[in-house]
Amino acid sequence: MDMEKYLKTSIVKGLSFGLTSGAITTLGMMVGLFSFTGSKLVVIGGIISIAIADSFSDALGIHISEESENKHTVAEIWEATICTFFTKLLFASTFIIPVLIFDLNIAILASIFWGASVLAILSYYIAKSQSASPIKVIFEHLLIAFVVVIATYYVGKLVNCYLS
Repeated sequence: MDMEKYLKTSIVKGLSFGLTSGAITTLGMMVGLFSFTGSKLVVIGGIISIAIADSFSDALGIHISEESENKHTVAEIWEATICTFFTKLLFASTFIIPVLIFDLNIAILASIFWGASVLAILSYYIAKSQSASPIKVIFEHLLIAFVVVIATYYVGKLVNCYLS
């Protein structure tokens, strides 16, 4: 029974890590590249790069973290690793859709809304599972995401200003 419970936990770990990282990293990259270049092609290239490279990186990070705890089976470690990889890869890839459909300005806003919505829903479930205040947890997680978005926007503008 404990094995089944942990396997479920390792899937939740992979899903929550992949979704969180997928939202924050992809939005940061998108907004930074948008404010630096204003190019759809560059933003799509950034999304694809994040979806591939950062999915492998995050999966390896989870893998090594789980191994270092010395309290998980090989199957549990690989389950969290694979779940993190595919969740991040698939979720990060969804941000390509608004960029292909809309003008880049609208696509960035739609992507921020999409990423924030998924983070808010995930945060709600995390808060409920811990008997915590959903509003507090959602606010905390969205605040961090918005700090990343704002920071990368202004860094992109700054780089554009000094390199153009």
